Amino acid sequence: MGKELLFEIGTEEIPSGYLPPALEDLKAVASRLLQEHRLTFAGIRTLGTPRRLTLCVDGLAEKQADARREVIGPTRAVAYDAEGKPTRAAEGFARAQGVPVERLQVRALDRGEYMMAVQEERGALTPEVLLTLLPKILASLSFPKFMRWGDGTFRFVRPIRWLLCLYGGKVVRVAIEGLNLKADAKTYGHRFLSPRGVRVRSFQEYLEKLEEKFVIVDQNRRREIVRKLAVEAAATVKGQVVLDDDLVETVTHLVEFPTVVCGSFRREYLELPRDVIITPMRKHQRYFPVVDAAGNLLPHFVAISNMRARDMELIRQGNERVLRARLNDAEFFYRDDRKVPLAERVGRLQDIIFQEKLGTMHDKVQRVRELAAFIADRVDPACRSIAERAAHLCKADLVTTMVKEFPNLQGTMGREYARLSGEPPEVCQAIEEHYLPRFAGDRLAESNAGAVVGLADRLDSIVGCFGVGLMPTGSEDPYALRRAALGVVQTILHRGLRASLGELVDRARAAFGGRLDQAADKIRREVVDFFRGRTQGVLVDRGLPPDVVESVLAAGSDDVVDAARRAEALAVMRREADFGELSAAFKRVVGIIPKGFDRPVDVARLVEGAERALHAQVVALKAEVDGKVAAHDYLGALQRIAGLKPMVDMFFEEVLVIGPDEGLTQNRFALLKAVGDLFARIADLTKITG
Repeated sequence: MGKELLFEIGTEEIPSGYLPPALEDLKAVASRLLQEHRLTFAGIRTLGTPRRLTLCVDGLAEKQADARREVIGPTRAVAYDAEGKPTRAAEGFARAQGVPVERLQVRALDRGEYMMAVQEERGALTPEVLLTLLPKILASLSFPKFMRWGDGTFRFVRPIRWLLCLYGGKVVRVAIEGLNLKADAKTYGHRFLSPRGVRVRSFQEYLEKLEEKFVIVDQNRRREIVRKLAVEAAATVKGQVVLDDDLVETVTHLVEFPTVVCGSFRREYLELPRDVIITPMRKHQRYFPVVDAAGNLLPHFVAISNMRARDMELIRQGNERVLRARLNDAEFFYRDDRKVPLAERVGRLQDIIFQEKLGTMHDKVQRVRELAAFIADRVDPACRSIAERAAHLCKADLVTTMVKEFPNLQGTMGREYARLSGEPPEVCQAIEEHYLPRFAGDRLAESNAGAVVGLADRLDSIVGCFGVGLMPTGSEDPYALRRAALGVVQTILHRGLRASLGELVDRARAAFGGRLDQAADKIRREVVDFFRGRTQGVLVDRGLPPDVVESVLAAGSDDVVDAARRAEALAVMRREADFGELSAAFKRVVGIIPKGFDRPVDVARLVEGAERALHAQVVALKAEVDGKVAAHDYLGALQRIAGLKPMVDMFFEEVLVIGPDEGLTQNRFALLKAVGDLFARIADLTKITG
C-alpha cells in the first residue's frame, strides 16, 4: 500500500503570471519522472501561492518496481568458437552489460540464434529514490526567466528559501546541489502576518496549519474566496463587481490570504471615457470596477489585499490614494490631448520608427491607407472611403500623452479622440476595430471598414518583416507576426471576406518600393505558406478534423473563406458510412497517375466498354460539378462526384491500365486524371487518413 508524499519549495515571491503554468508543469514533470523511476502512485496534486510550489502525491509506492532488461548481442556463431569457448565478441558483450560471460543466454529469433544478457535490477526504497528524483523535478521545471543567487550554479524562477519533504509522515532529507538547504518538516506562514515556521506531519495538517498562519495554499479555494469577497464588497455600495476572469486569476496568484476593501473615487472622474477609468484599475492596480444594475460605472472599486490590518480603513485609504493619483494623471492627459485634433497629429508619426529598414510609423500609415483602399475595392467597395480615412488616422493616437502613459489604450483613445474631433462614427469605430483581435479569444471587427484597415495593417507588418528577413523562428517572434497572421485569418473568416491572399501579399510588397531586400517571389511564397499554417490552426481549432483541413488546403489556401467552406463540406461527407471506400477508390485513381502527367483524353482510343462508360459519366458530370463549385455548393459537388465510384470500381476490374500498348496506357492515365480533377479543386483525398 502506498504512502503520501508532500514536497514544498518555499521561494521569494513568484510573478503571478508564472504560477498557473508552473503548477501544470510541476504535475506533468513529476508524473513523468515517477513513472520513469518505476514508482507507482494513485494521484498527483499541485498547489501554489506566490511564495511556494507544493506537490502532493497520493498512494506513492514504498519501493520501486523490480526491473528486468534483456539485451540482444552477437549471434551464437560469433560468440563461441568451434570448441564451444567464448570468443572476444562474447566476452566484450558480457563485460559491456555487466554480467559474467557464463550467464549469457541463447535466444532464438526469426533471424537466427543470438546471445542475450539479462539484467535484473532490484527496486530501491522510495525515500532513497526521492533523494535524487525530487531535485531532478526541480531542475526540469520551465519558466520564462530564471535566477541564480549566492555562490551556486543552481537556477530557479526565484531564490529558494526552504524545502519541506515528507514521505509517509517522515522527513526525507532532500538537498539541492549548490544550495545550503536540506528539506525538513517545517513550512512557513504569511510573510508579514505570521512569518514563523511550523512543523507538519501530513498534507491535511499542512493545509490546516498554514491556514492558521494566514496562507490558503489551494489556489482553487483562494480563487473562490476572491470572487466571494469581491461580490460581497460591491454589494455594500449597492453595486455589482465586474469579475474579469483574467484579473481574478492574476489576483488569485498575487495573494496568499485574500482580504477585501471597497474604495471610492471622485464622481467627477466618471466624465472620463469608461476605458480611461477601468484601465488604471485593472492593468495597474489590479482593482475590480463596480457597476450598477444597468452596467454603468459607479465611483467605487474593489481591491483584494494580501494584508489583514486591525484597521482595514488604512488599507482602503491607501488604495484610494494610489488610484486617485492615476486618475488625476488620466484626467490631465485627456484634457490636454483634446487641445489638438487627431488629424493634426498624423504628421508627428514621422518621429516614431516602425522598423529601421521599413521606415517610420508615418510611412506605414501611408502604405496601410493604400492597401486598405485596394482591399476595400475587392471585398466591399462601399466601405472604401471610411476605410481610407480610418487608415489615415489609425495610428495618430500613438503620439498622444494618454497612449504614451497607457499603451494598451491605443485604438480606444483613437476612437475617442476621433469622435471628439468630429469624425464620422463609422471612422471612429474602424479606428478602434483595426486592432481587433488583440489577443486569443478577443472580439473581432464588426464593420467591414474596421476589418479592412486591420487586414491592411497586419499585412503590411508581416510582408515588411518577411521582406527584410525578420521571420519568426522557433519560439522567437519579436514582431508578433504569428498573432498578426492569426488575426488576418480570423478576421477574414468572421466577416466572410473573399480575397486572394497572394494578391494582397503582392500589393503589400509593392507598397514598400525598394525597401525590401528579399526577392518578390520568395516573399510571396513564404508569406502565403505562413498564412497557410495559421489557417490550418484556426480551422482545426473550429473542430474540423486535421486531415480534412490538410486535404482541402492542399487543394488551395489562397481564399481562406473558400477553404473553410470546402473543409466543412468534406467533414460532413466524411461522416457518411461509405466514405472510407470512396476515399480509397479515389486515392487509387490519383496514386496510379505519374507525377506531373497532363494530357487530354483521346476519345478514339477508348476501346474498352468500362473506360468508355467512365469517360461518358465524367463528361456528363463535369459541367454539373463545375456549376456547384462555382456556386460554392461543395457538399453537393462531392455527393455528385461520389456517384462515380461504381464506374471507377468497374474500370479497375475490367481495364488493364498499364499494358503493352503505351498509347492506350497514356490515354487511360488521361482518363483517370480527368476523374481526379473533379476532386482536385475541392480537396486532395490522399491526405485523408483511415
